[in-house]
Amino acid sequence: MRRVFAVTALTGLLLAGAGCADRRDDPFAVGFASPAPAATSPAPAPTATGDAGVCARAKQAGSAAVQTYVFKLAEMLRAGGTGDRSRADAAERDAEAALAGWRDVLREQSGRATDARLRTLLADLATEVGGLGTDVRAIDETEFDRLQGRLDQLCPA
Repeated sequence: MRRVFAVTALTGLLLAGAGCADRRDDPFAVGFASPAPAATSPAPAPTATGDAGVCARAKQAGSAAVQTYVFKLAEMLRAGGTGDRSRADAAERDAEAALAGWRDVLREQSGRATDARLRTLLADLATEVGGLGTDVRAIDETEFDRLQGRLDQLCPA
């Protein structure tokens, strides 16, 4: 994730979620209209690399991790805004755990990829994701954009 994406995603999620959530006294209430994609697909789409299953798993893990990460960041901000430090700390740990899980899946799929370009890309993405945290100001959006663009080329759709 990159700073602009993270801030945009968080803002968009908060705004979009406003229509789905009960916002009575909670300005940070978030609601989701749809769940993350299924973890398995009966027939993964063909890819430029021939690693359809690897691509599908890497993308699914990224989608689920980003959804959890953004939700937990919103929860962390909400708890911090109300002074609930223990809840904010727990949400921060959960956000970081979502990133760690995504990193681990990227590493695992990198080891399974048969295409050298995809294998290297997933390892690079794992390194980038591993360096992310809950401080969106510290995220290098340029490098992440570059890597994500390469993933989209190697794993379209």
